[in-house]
Amino acid sequence: MTPPRQRLSNAGSRYAAARESLRDRARPHLGIDPRALGAFRIAVALVVLADLLVYRLPAVRTFYTDGGVLPRSTLAEAFPLLERASLFAISGSARVQTGLLAVAAIAAVCLLVGYRTRAATGLSFVLLASLYARNPYVLNGGNTILVAFLFLSLFIPLDARWSLGSDRRGDRDGGDGRGGGGGGVRNGADGGDSRDSADGRDGADERASGDRGEPADPRVCSIATAVTLLTFVSIYAANAVSKYRSDAWMSGGAVSRIFQLGEFTVGLGPLVSEYAAALTAVNWLWIALLSVSPLLVVATGRSRTTLVAAFVSAHLGMAATMRLAVFPFVMGAILLLFLPPGAWDRVEAVAPKRPESLRLADRSRPRRNDGGADAGTASSTPSRGRRVIGVGAAALLVGVFVALVWWQAAGVGLVDLPASESVGELSEVSWSFFAPNPPDASGWYVAAGTLESGDAIDLRDGEEPTYDRPPDAAETYPTTLWHQFGFRMKNAGESRYRPVASYLCERSDRELQSVTVFHVEQAVDASGAVGEPERERQIRVAC
Repeated sequence: MTPPRQRLSNAGSRYAAARESLRDRARPHLGIDPRALGAFRIAVALVVLADLLVYRLPAVRTFYTDGGVLPRSTLAEAFPLLERASLFAISGSARVQTGLLAVAAIAAVCLLVGYRTRAATGLSFVLLASLYARNPYVLNGGNTILVAFLFLSLFIPLDARWSLGSDRRGDRDGGDGRGGGGGGVRNGADGGDSRDSADGRDGADERASGDRGEPADPRVCSIATAVTLLTFVSIYAANAVSKYRSDAWMSGGAVSRIFQLGEFTVGLGPLVSEYAAALTAVNWLWIALLSVSPLLVVATGRSRTTLVAAFVSAHLGMAATMRLAVFPFVMGAILLLFLPPGAWDRVEAVAPKRPESLRLADRSRPRRNDGGADAGTASSTPSRGRRVIGVGAAALLVGVFVALVWWQAAGVGLVDLPASESVGELSEVSWSFFAPNPPDASGWYVAAGTLESGDAIDLRDGEEPTYDRPPDAAETYPTTLWHQFGFRMKNAGESRYRPVASYLCERSDRELQSVTVFHVEQAVDASGAVGEPERERQIRVAC
């Protein structure tokens, strides 16, 4: 009779073998190349730095202090949960806000170079989420996607390549190329599989490929990588569903209408808006691309590379023509995770060669010893604590994935969200991408100041106020954050406009009796403006 302990051991071995077989099958679709992880880390860090230093820091007094357009008292009234959760709400002074931004920038630099990568990722996630919570009116879908994927990045080995972390591990492991990622139980949230090597490459070190003995697929594959890739694909898939349910998109005129929204079109946008036939073609091409987005995980090899290139090109086109802040670059950074090993092989083939001593990680995989275990691996049995942590992390990731998919399903009307005024006002911060229907009116603001003489001036240019559609509506917003703020605020109540008017009073270099803020809209369709502009007074405040 077989002893109980041996039966348990045999059962465990069969379970581990089945899991490895499943992982090997999933790896080409749900695995991520270590070089993709390194490139993604660098790209995301650069996006975070750009958001902090280009957009947020110059506007810190305007949007993040008590003397700006959204003091903490107004935030607490409008979004009490965000006010309590945000670290940036601990003070209303510009000095504290600038200090927190500096800490966030330092964390992003550490993430960029791969120094203490897990800690840098976590700190970046906490500070960026707190910053966005401090003023939710200066966001778009790109910001929320960035925060979501910073959280998911806590569970994958971002320092797998091109990082100071991989260099340290490479030295510690004797330079055998195993210093790449800290995957497996420590980073992979894979439910306790301890057979992952130290560089985050899962399962067997080498698989048979015909008679040629080709090296195994280097991709990291775990629950964390699967959730990360599937979450991103679900964004595109949900967007495709919402477009199928939209008359504007399915008639072919949505993109043309979007390019008539002058406040959004910048760069090449005004020029492109004149070519209606080309925009109609873009409308159908974008729907087609979204429709095949599941192929990002289904396809492999060159087919996947081609699809990634198509999506990246589309987002770069958006960046060149529309005012979308970091959104196109966030999407482009995440798309790097889908590039297969063959694409990175070609990148490395054309990249300048570095001396061996300066390489942060070797691409070669550690060989097995005669016993079948990874060379240098002390034990194939994880501790009970590591198993518990792995299972808990896996459960958390699955829960987050379900929550994100549910939220997107609610966004396309497949499930219901709780009725909430706050949710309604911030619905455009979702990942909807002008879906199901793009705005049907172009909007801008006129801030009219009344002088001591009784004359009225436009505070933007000092001229007499006019409510006609401006030649370039984008120029009526001084910065991208002002545009985001105005776009979110258009349906806000008078109490939320009061700090804005007071801010304009204080910032004016003229002696003013009062300031009146008007929101002006003009209907648009695919061919241009329709009818006359209509103005609505939002608030009048004595200075």
